[in-house]
Amino acid sequence: MTVYQWFVFFLILQVVHFIGTWKMYEAAGRKRWEAAVPIYNAIVLMKIINRPTWYTILLFVPIVNLIMFPVVWVETLRSFGKNTTTDTILGIATFGLYVAYVNYTQPLNHIPDRSLVPTNKGADTISSLLFAIVVATIVHTYVMQPYTIPTSSLEKSLLVGDFLFVSKFHYGARVPMTTVALPMVHDTIPVLHKKSYLNKPQLPYFRFPGLQHIEKNDIVVFNWPVDTVYKFFDRSNRKADKPIDKKSNYVKRCQGTPGDSLQIKDGVVFINGKPLALPERAKPQYSYTVTTNGGSFDPTYILKDLNITDGVYQTSTNTFIFSALTEESAARLKNNPIVTNLVRNVSHDPEPSVFPQVSNGWNKDNYGPIYIPEAGKTVALNTQTLPFYKRIITEYEGNDLKVNGNEIRINGKVANTYTFKQNYYWMMGDNRHNSEDSRYWGYVPENHIVGKPVFIWMSLDSNGSGLNKIRWERMFTTVGGDGQPYSYFKFFLIALAAYFGITFFINKKKENS
Repeated sequence: MTVYQWFVFFLILQVVHFIGTWKMYEAAGRKRWEAAVPIYNAIVLMKIINRPTWYTILLFVPIVNLIMFPVVWVETLRSFGKNTTTDTILGIATFGLYVAYVNYTQPLNHIPDRSLVPTNKGADTISSLLFAIVVATIVHTYVMQPYTIPTSSLEKSLLVGDFLFVSKFHYGARVPMTTVALPMVHDTIPVLHKKSYLNKPQLPYFRFPGLQHIEKNDIVVFNWPVDTVYKFFDRSNRKADKPIDKKSNYVKRCQGTPGDSLQIKDGVVFINGKPLALPERAKPQYSYTVTTNGGSFDPTYILKDLNITDGVYQTSTNTFIFSALTEESAARLKNNPIVTNLVRNVSHDPEPSVFPQVSNGWNKDNYGPIYIPEAGKTVALNTQTLPFYKRIITEYEGNDLKVNGNEIRINGKVANTYTFKQNYYWMMGDNRHNSEDSRYWGYVPENHIVGKPVFIWMSLDSNGSGLNKIRWERMFTTVGGDGQPYSYFKFFLIALAAYFGITFFINKKKENS
């Protein structure tokens, strides 16, 4: 829905609210017109139902308002003596229209000093649960979101089994575009494996101001731009037309920012003609072909000593393919007595699967140069450049595109240039030969950005067992920053012990006094 359509929809809701409640406003000692003034009518209603004025804000917070509207309907009914279970069910089941029925057909006796204390344990539990869900939803949507690393594309910076907190406020919290969805659930309902949202209506894109802009080498969580899978890791080939904020969450490292020219030469990223300097924590991995003298590798040595998490495949008696090795691990492997040759695999053959899926001779290791679009900048548009920007023009920026021979029409007008409406980014995995990233599906639009991973609170190793399954050295470590990761877990334990110790002595002192 456009901004205009949402405005009209909002006005219709205000008319419905006025028609359905104006007698209640009068019965509560307010003026009839107060039920008709947008926003102000909600503030007055909070006074009528004896709830804090700040509740009004929650009515306009997407997703949270799905919880608050039923609460307000029920509270309105109870403020006029409609306290039965039947009243509650009818209020919710009719989407608040039962309030209008009461408004016109029932005696309206307002209870100004109505007790807000739940009358039974069940009601108390529901009230507490709703409040907890509202708070958790606000935090999840606008402050911090938990996230789990599902693939090895960012090894060794982020490992499979890492549990992260992703900051929404660093790059600016994005207001949910999908207005009807289960709180704190992404695209699929757990256990039921059903879609957790309705595609319509959709809010226009809006993002609050952030603390910083996305910079090169930042690790970023974003919605996978070309996602059409029914759910992540689903192998059924079912397709789904997903809203932006319900597309699968991906995490990659930003290699190019708006306005950059990016090129990859033998696996090395160049920005504006210069090699991109990676931070110390970034450990790019590549596949290697290893030849031995006929000896075999100890699996423990492969996994532990070389810190290998991706597969090792034997292609002949004395030839192995190591899917992912850092430069350091490759150097150590080369010094192994049984290794006679070690070569990093570099692709030189054309890969039609790389973006923008045209015959240009590019592949995952030798790619570009390619321009990364910047909002407000204009590029020449012709049949050669169009494949790079076609999806931007149509899918990401909502234009109608028609091509007839060499003639390009955008929204019915002949176009030989195009001006971008938003910024775009180039995201890649550190595991260069095992990462589905921008090399294959292109640019990441700014409106797809979710947030910035900031903290690893837990890490589980699928190859471990018992207490060894926990990667203790990764617990309570920061994702970004200079130098190597440092665990703050021991400080957490000290603080936790101090808290319980102080609490114990305080309680003991109270008992003795």
